[in-house]
Amino acid sequence: MQTGLYVTLSAQVALDRRLQTIATNIANQSTPGYRAEEVDFKSLVSRSGETPVAFVSHGEAHISRKPGVPIKTENPLDVAVQGDGWLALKAPSGIVYTRDGRLRMQADGALQSVNGYPVLDAGSSPILLDPDAGPVTIAQDGMITQGALQIGAIGLFSLDNTAKLKRSDNSSVTSSKPATPVLDFSTNGVAQGYVEGANVNPLLEMEKLILLSRTFENVASAIEGSESSLKDALKILGGSA
Repeated sequence: MQTGLYVTLSAQVALDRRLQTIATNIANQSTPGYRAEEVDFKSLVSRSGETPVAFVSHGEAHISRKPGVPIKTENPLDVAVQGDGWLALKAPSGIVYTRDGRLRMQADGALQSVNGYPVLDAGSSPILLDPDAGPVTIAQDGMITQGALQIGAIGLFSLDNTAKLKRSDNSSVTSSKPATPVLDFSTNGVAQGYVEGANVNPLLEMEKLILLSRTFENVASAIEGSESSLKDALKILGGSA
């Protein structure tokens, strides 16, 4: 059995998966709040023959939780999340979480995300501002003030470290486990007039791409070697028949 061909084929499938994630990360390097996608690979050992053979798994993708760099915009409705919290939005499919703090106030005062989803407070209720009450001030704990009145507070939510995050539209994600409101604002909060950039390092991604190209070449050479040995074996067996 030419296990070398199957091993190298599994490597090519894994490399293609990694290439797709790198391309997606580079394409979203300027998307506010975007979380880079990473892939973990494991070896799958087959013991069907006399000698165990290790194959490369197709890879398990996960979303990086590393913070991005805050970018100053001076827009009073822009907020950059500090710490491990997430903003909560009411999407058509349910509640989603994002670090994209580009917020908008509609004509009726509804506070919405850049893609038109209501922004939720800590009780998971939509936030309604007063369009006629003047400038908006947002404190570190998310408290919204217009003039001398406290209108409400932007909710910050913590996602369990063991929860699996699934990418939704724009920069939002869904969580496999329920989120919990953030109550400690000593290391968590929001910064008004900023947005958080993507946590993608374009130079590092390009370095990965170069390394990936070299690995593709090595795998291709290994496939050629396996095919060559298979042809030689067929010639020898054919000549002795």
